[in-house]
Amino acid sequence: MSVSPKFPLPKFTTLGCRLNAYETEAMKELAAQAGLGDAVVVNTCAVTAEAVRKARQEIRRLRRENPDARVIVTGCAAQIDPASFAAMDEVDAVIGNSEKMQPETWTRLAPDFTGETEQVVVDDIMSVTETAGHLIDGFGTRSRAYVQVQNGCDHRCTFCIIPYGRGNSRSVPAGLVVDQIKRLVDRGYNEVVLTGVDLTSWGADLPAAPRLGDLVMRILNLVPDLARLRISSIDSIEVDDNLMNAIATEPRLMPHLHLSLQHGDDLILKRMKRRHLRDDAIRFAEEARRLRPDMTFGADIIAGFPTESETHFANSLKLVEECYLTWLHVFPYSPRPGTPAARMPQVHGAVIRERAARLRAMGEAAVARHLDEQQGRTHRILMENPHMGRTEQFAEVAFHDPQPEGEIVTAVIRGQSGNRLMA
Repeated sequence: MSVSPKFPLPKFTTLGCRLNAYETEAMKELAAQAGLGDAVVVNTCAVTAEAVRKARQEIRRLRRENPDARVIVTGCAAQIDPASFAAMDEVDAVIGNSEKMQPETWTRLAPDFTGETEQVVVDDIMSVTETAGHLIDGFGTRSRAYVQVQNGCDHRCTFCIIPYGRGNSRSVPAGLVVDQIKRLVDRGYNEVVLTGVDLTSWGADLPAAPRLGDLVMRILNLVPDLARLRISSIDSIEVDDNLMNAIATEPRLMPHLHLSLQHGDDLILKRMKRRHLRDDAIRFAEEARRLRPDMTFGADIIAGFPTESETHFANSLKLVEECYLTWLHVFPYSPRPGTPAARMPQVHGAVIRERAARLRAMGEAAVARHLDEQQGRTHRILMENPHMGRTEQFAEVAFHDPQPEGEIVTAVIRGQSGNRLMA
């Protein structure tokens, strides 16, 4: 297909997680270097059946809006079921999660490539043993950058299809991570967020099997000019002693942790094939707050998992208070074909939606309490734009007067509006 001057560079659409968004930035650079030209690239998500449906819907929409462009599909949904996407009339090429990070993939997709090309380039993701430190220096806002340190997952939760899209866990070596963060700090970034699919498994595949806490301490020791370090979603049962030490002693490690909890009932946790019980989660939250009293928590919780009774669900509601949770990500369960949970007795859809609504309401109340507690307190706020920044605990703060973007400013909280603090 000829390259239209109307599209000098490919368009990218990202669905799903922060890691997908990070990888889209890497693909943009690879595609530009290859001279890909007139194309639309869709980076899909497969976390739920609804996510896959939305991916197909997006592909059809983009084809209608870009009738002369090639449509290239990648991401977790494409990795797991490449044939179904290749069968779509709207799709010209399907590439896997490993292949999308390889320069030669994009070279073969460029319009001036003269060798053989295949419509589907998706290899066995389980055979991938390394994750490169993709050097996307500055992805995010001008204030905050994201650094991928890990990919894949070795665990097989009964509701989750993601390991089949991402492969087994693999880590970026600490030296590469530190070097990238040094470059980001030199470019003026005040905050770096470490990201991955199963972040607390970082290091298990590296020599001497270091732990995430070792990486955190190494970053803070070797990059003294880094003002703030954040870690994204963690599995609390895998947290190591060095990470707890960092929580206790390193003020540059932000007091906000997002916990992959999923449920508050032991029987449901076992049916999910999680590795922790509710008391494990409560103990971790209590210890983290003892070490760092200003610590706040977010959490993923699934409502309506198969076999969930009202009593089981009540334990999830109670966990919000028992773990001091503030920022909830509530997921109404939907069966994902190919997972064991999809074959379990299902909860009625109306019940799932009602329970998800109750969880969200509890989460909104927790946010309101947290924001109310900040009235009159002084916070150091990282400005994401001239009129909005975030506290160390990740609460949004609105400013009437413009502030320097990317800088950390000190301000007294004088009120709140909706889910934002006012300074």
